Amino acid sequence: MILDFDKLQATPLERDPYEHVVVERFVLPEQFPSVVADFPELPGPGLHPPSAVELKGAFATMLEEFHGVRFRDIIAQKFEVELAGKPLMATIRGYTRARDGGMHTDSETKIITVLIYLNNSWDKEGGNLRLLRDGTDIENYAKEISPVEGTLLVFKRSDRSWHGHLPFEGPRRAIQLNWVTDRFTAFKENARHFMGSKLKAAHETIGTRS
Repeated sequence: MILDFDKLQATPLERDPYEHVVVERFVLPEQFPSVVADFPELPGPGLHPPSAVELKGAFATMLEEFHGVRFRDIIAQKFEVELAGKPLMATIRGYTRARDGGMHTDSETKIITVLIYLNNSWDKEGGNLRLLRDGTDIENYAKEISPVEGTLLVFKRSDRSWHGHLPFEGPRRAIQLNWVTDRFTAFKENARHFMGSKLKAAHETIGTRS
């Protein structure tokens, strides 16, 4: 077992500034070093679907647990939303660009957003995710989440689910999962991220050879 489902089950839902739950060390501390060691090699910044990279070891096991029925059912019960039969898509990020992290609510096709952070420590001003009270001021936030040590954030997407972080450029390991409204959306988004990932890999290979 990689993930602490009992801890998630026991963590109450918060409603300020919108429905969310934060669980520190959701990745069991004794498993965290192995997950980080098995983090996949990614071809550049941006979002990469698991199908586009090589998965192994504890990292692969962790992703399987996220896709399991137990995690889905805990989230469905906690947020009082039906997730059975809804597609779950995942993307992996290893590097954040300065332009990433602007204020947004997520698209209407997303039902639930899940973020898991896989950095050993964080002493930067940028890159700490903020749960915002509106979409006009990055400083008007209810909570700031440091992207470290297996911290989990789950929130229900709505017109109020504003979030973002101050600019940061550099390594920042995270996984994003989303239950989405329909299979076409999942197929389209996975295809887009897959092609983007493969193009970055090809560009990286060409750059190495030149």
